[in-house]
This record gives sequence, structure tokens and C-alpha cells, in this order.
Amino acid sequence: MESSGAPQPPSLKATTAAVAAPPSLKPQRAKGAPKGGLTRGFWGRWPRRLKLTREGKYFIFITFGVGVAAINTGNNLLYLLLGMLLSLIIVSGVLSELSLRHLTVTRRLPPRAQVGRPHLVEIEVYNHKQRIPSYAIEVEDLRAGQPADKRCFFLKISPRSAQVAAYRRTPARRGRDNHVGFRVATRFPFGLFEKSREVSADDELIIYPAVDPVRLPQTESGQRTGGESALGRGAGDEIHGLRLMREGDDPRDIYWRKSTLPGQRVLRERATDTRRDVSFAIESSFSGAAPDDDWSLRFERRIRDVASRAVAHLKRGDGVAVVASGGERVRANTSVGADPLLRFLALLEPSPESAKSPATQVPEKSKVSA
Repeated sequence: MESSGAPQPPSLKATTAAVAAPPSLKPQRAKGAPKGGLTRGFWGRWPRRLKLTREGKYFIFITFGVGVAAINTGNNLLYLLLGMLLSLIIVSGVLSELSLRHLTVTRRLPPRAQVGRPHLVEIEVYNHKQRIPSYAIEVEDLRAGQPADKRCFFLKISPRSAQVAAYRRTPARRGRDNHVGFRVATRFPFGLFEKSREVSADDELIIYPAVDPVRLPQTESGQRTGGESALGRGAGDEIHGLRLMREGDDPRDIYWRKSTLPGQRVLRERATDTRRDVSFAIESSFSGAAPDDDWSLRFERRIRDVASRAVAHLKRGDGVAVVASGGERVRANTSVGADPLLRFLALLEPSPESAKSPATQVPEKSKVSA
């Protein structure tokens, strides 16, 4: 468990869940049933869950022993002690219920996440109660198909105020990371029982594949990094030569250091810039009913390698295209960045070989075309 009092930037996505009365967990009255009656579905799922702690087990054992001794001996002091112990259980249930009521939990996810790189998930709890604070609130972020191993602890949440905490998580695999809700619990006031409830709050985070540093081959001498300049006139960034300005030329290309004579303007002539397009192929079709472990391992390695090389080419200024054997494809360049390409690779799933058409079959090796 990791917590932090610093809020995340406002660009993070936020998902809110009301703990007091979530719509999905409210008891519904059956059609034709009298008002105030509880349906059978309500009893199938309790709004609260109660679990004994280690100290609570000792406490129950001692209470049971005092009760047996009081009944056998008829000692009034033992009856008094038994009543005090039982009253502590009642007080614990009332105070823990007051702490859990009227809370709103908000999750803020980062705009992007990547395998092997830690990211922060921010949890904010707002107490809507007018006068009563909430103590010892523990919020557990629930994810579909994964164990709940990340939680945030809030010692005190004052009335009509919010507290913010964050936990750090490092994804181990690419794809969709589905957050399904929260488990809000408290052991207040005596730590004998843990009362909790689960609330639904769906959200999704796309985990990009890991990107390794790749050193691309250097371009030939005299060529600009990220592109190749031809020897013709055009609209590139390199200077091809100088000439006198003619009507219709762009005055922004005037070379003022050579335009010294009155009425004579010298213009910089630009070279034609030819960008390189890089294409990568991914074999995403498998034979048989399901892919085996070796094929899946090679598939994940190929995605990681393509992602690393594609990002390196984008940093150099090249255009990148990725084509899967199932027919899926994506293109990216420096103007759109690497996000569309990494998202495509994050969501690419294997497909049966029968779904691959001859028109979409691609070679295994990547190709570079000028």
C-alpha cells in the first residue's frame, strides 16, 4: 500500500462511486409487493460484509468464556462484565456503520500506461456527512480477473471534505486493464471487526507494450536525421541554392544578407525533402484451436520488438506502418505521434488462421521503402 497526499494533474480520467447508496446495490421492491418490504434478491447479497480480525477472535472467545462462567456461577459481577463486553460489540457496529456511510470514492487514471513502467492511480474519498467524520477508511481498487493487491488508507476524513491518496502500480502485460469497482472497509473503532462493502465503478486503462531503446542505422553523410534530401528544388528544410526573387515567390525565403543592392532581392531555394516510410509485419494468425505457449511467447516478443523499432523511427522522423496478418493495420508519423500505433499494438489479439485472407497476408520481415 502506498499513499501520497499530492493530487494528480487534472488531465487524469476520473471515475466516481457513491458508497452510501450505489444504484446497483439498492434493494428493489418486487412488483406487487407492499411498500417497505424487501425482495428476495436483497437477502442474496448483503449490503455489508463483516469479518473478524485476529483481535476480534480473541475478544469473542473471552466474551463466550465470561458468559459461560456467569451462567454457571450466577455471579452478578460476571453478568456485568458480560454486558460490558456485549455492549462493545454493539458500539463497534454502530460507529463503523457511521464511518462507512455517505462516502464518495473517485478514481483518477493516468492518460496512458506502459508495461514495465510504474504509474500512479489516484483515489479520492469525499465525506458528505454534515458533522460526523469517518475514521480508518481503507479503499481497495478492484480489477477484473486480477487479485486486489493495491489499497489506500485514510486515517480521518473530516465532514464535508475530501482526502486524496495514490498507489503505484507497474503493469506486467499489455492490453485492457478493467477497473470494476472499490472495496471500502473500516476497522474503526476497536479493530475487532472489519466491516466493508463493494461498490461498482467501471473504468478502463489501455496498457501499452514495453518499448526498449533501439539504435537505428545512421543515415548517409550529408543527410538530415529523420529524412533524406534529394537534389531537386522543392519545399524541404535544406537550402539547395540562391537565385533572384521572381513574382509569386514567398518573401519569407528572402536571403537578406545577399540582398544588398536596391530593388534586388535574393531568394533561398529549398531542396526537395523525401521522407522514408517504414513498414512492419506481425504474424497474428495461429493454427489449431488455440495458440500454444511458445507461439504466444513469440507473438508478445514480436509486438515488443515492433513497438520499440516503430518508436525509434518516429523519433527520427520517419513514417511507420504496422500490418497484421489478420488484416488490421495502422499508420503513424511525427505529426500524430506514437499513441495510435502503441494503442493498436496494445489491443492486437491473435486470430485463427482461417480468418486470414490471401489479400492480407504479409511477409515476416519488415521492409523499408523510400
